[in-house]
Amino acid sequence: MQIAYRARDITEAHIVAGLLEANGIDAFVGGHYLQGAMGEIGTAGFSNVHVHDDDLYRARQLVTEYEATPGGSSCQLTENEGDRPDQYARWFLLALAIVGLLLFQIY
Repeated sequence: MQIAYRARDITEAHIVAGLLEANGIDAFVGGHYLQGAMGEIGTAGFSNVHVHDDDLYRARQLVTEYEATPGGSSCQLTENEGDRPDQYARWFLLALAIVGLLLFQIY
């Protein structure tokens, strides 16, 4: 399976997965448990829509059309991104490390 779309949140991932499934492409939304680990705050960058390798090209075409619509999202996965970690995840981990170091210094 390949990542066809990186969504801002789990809701958007399900919207895109529904779009793909309505067009005959089986889609799987990943990132449910990662998002739940962050609590009730809406985290970004952990929700991905996966499709079978054979459907990747068609799925990315549909996602491009979705993004071109006025209500579409601005989050996308380009061909060059591959499986590179999201920028949001890096910033979150950096902030977590800084808070951890500060707490370590205090106690």
